[in-house]
Amino acid sequence: MADEVKTSIESTAPTASSGRTARPYAIVTGASSGIGFELARCCLAGGFDVLAVADEPSIEAAVERLRADTTGTIEHLRADLATTNGVDAVYAAAADRPVSALLANAGRGLGHAFLDQDFEQIRRVIDTNVTGTLYLIHRVGQDMRERNQGRILITGSIAGFMPGTYQAVYNGTKALLDSFAYALRAELEKSGVSVTCLMPGATETEFFERADMLDTKVGAGKKQPADEVAKLGFDAMMRGDGEVIAGWNNKLRAAIARLMPSGLMAEQHRKMAEPGSASRA
Repeated sequence: MADEVKTSIESTAPTASSGRTARPYAIVTGASSGIGFELARCCLAGGFDVLAVADEPSIEAAVERLRADTTGTIEHLRADLATTNGVDAVYAAAADRPVSALLANAGRGLGHAFLDQDFEQIRRVIDTNVTGTLYLIHRVGQDMRERNQGRILITGSIAGFMPGTYQAVYNGTKALLDSFAYALRAELEKSGVSVTCLMPGATETEFFERADMLDTKVGAGKKQPADEVAKLGFDAMMRGDGEVIAGWNNKLRAAIARLMPSGLMAEQHRKMAEPGSASRA
């Protein structure tokens, strides 16, 4: 993991002596915008206190927005989840409270052809989406298993079902997360800890802008609202479901992807994610 990247940490977390509520405690990563922001909102509305984590300065403004319409306690932590130090900071920030729910949502995308991408950006996608995510789940999950109580929500993607032409690394990381979530759920069966995989499709977030994919068909096309996706994921986590694919269109795409030969799926993905495809007929 890229420990040489400096971790920036800012927290509003009160000290243990400042008074804690009896509400259960949730950690939400990638909470500064999009699905993560809406997951934090769902947790607050669902009776949780929340530690909202992101690697961006905008996490502070996001938390202020959430505070305006909740009676729960929300803290924020700015930490780079692509690094060991960043994950350790998240774990330390929650050390004086048992974590009832971990919503592992932090992720990065990267468009364009693999050989044209900067490898440091490639590594950062892998370190954020996979290595940092698994490390945080490993640390928090051990505590949950010891208490025989907890909920883990992992944001995978239907992208994990298909070869991601012009999104090869991103889709590969989501394939790992989708598979990992099922395996971890099976390992924790009867432990009192549930694992749910949220698998959205294209969602109305800043993802496509950050991944430099606004000129692609998928980037320019219609997307599912982030609050709708988050509510589906949160409700599935609270029920203890193993998975939820967000939306009927995405359920259909996932079913097709499981049946269609990988080569054909790769060509279909090319049409959606190739740079400049948004302007083509």
